[in-house]
Amino acid sequence: MTPMVRIAALTNYLEVARHLGLNPQQQLSAVGLSQSMLEHPEQRIPVSTAVTLLEESARISGCETFGLRMAESRQLADFGVISLLLSHQATLREAMDTIIRYRHLLNESLALYVDQEGKLAILREELLTVPPMPMRQGLELALGTLYRLCAALLGPHWRPVSVNFSHDAPADLQVHRRLFGCKIEFGSEFNGIVIPAADLDAANPMADPAMARHARSFVDSLPGATDGSTLNEVRKSIYLLLPMGRATIEQIAQSLGLNVRTLQRRLEDNGVTFSDLINEVRRELVLRYMENPRYSLGRIADLLGYSMPSSFTRWFAVQYGMSPAAWRKEHLGRETE
Repeated sequence: MTPMVRIAALTNYLEVARHLGLNPQQQLSAVGLSQSMLEHPEQRIPVSTAVTLLEESARISGCETFGLRMAESRQLADFGVISLLLSHQATLREAMDTIIRYRHLLNESLALYVDQEGKLAILREELLTVPPMPMRQGLELALGTLYRLCAALLGPHWRPVSVNFSHDAPADLQVHRRLFGCKIEFGSEFNGIVIPAADLDAANPMADPAMARHARSFVDSLPGATDGSTLNEVRKSIYLLLPMGRATIEQIAQSLGLNVRTLQRRLEDNGVTFSDLINEVRRELVLRYMENPRYSLGRIADLLGYSMPSSFTRWFAVQYGMSPAAWRKEHLGRETE
């Protein structure tokens, strides 16, 4: 099944494209879209179409921050049918739970997880496509939009501890600094926003419990509100939890609100096993890590859930026909430990 996204994900595309000297209609046409389609925010398009549009627009304009520029003026209203529900959540934690619950209504490739450890929390965010695509612009748009949501709920003076991207830094950090106003880390092990854990439970002064109940009833009445492909949701959960060492079938089932047997039965109905999906996600993640020379092979083994580097080496050789060190020597021109 092709993952779909609301066309509202392209809000501000026209303005940014024109500002950078592009002909937006020409770029839209190249991926099978039109300017008039952008006037219908609830229309759904393939995620791959939106990703291609952003990456190509960034390439042609020579602007590495195309997606982030689109995020700069995002509003709560741009979340469509769940906007009212989000704006009346009592805390950021409840707002995040709401997005996680209804994320398939916004973007079927969106993976989101709140990881709380001690005094810090990480709002981890990924976009998944099959097959994997370059999506620097899509990820920066998604993280920029998540930041704007946090700021809308916590106030204009709120700042995170850091914003983390797995890709390399652009030549110019001006837009990143202007939007986030905090430490920005590139080449990170995750994509996400690090915040004080206390911010998760800070009161939202706009929250109205009665309005929240009304909005949830409305959203739950919509076709497909409680759907979402089990296969897709499991893949996204593995993608987020594997680097944290938590991608067990028990943890994944719990994150989806299912018991283990129900999850296994649903996977069987789709003709796959949990191990199949773990292996699939490992294949997607490993090349991202291998291409980053800052990651030692031991660290990569940890991130993929291998307690022993030798187990990782054997798995990699089966998948790619050579050892991890040989792969790096061939692709990066260097050997690593």
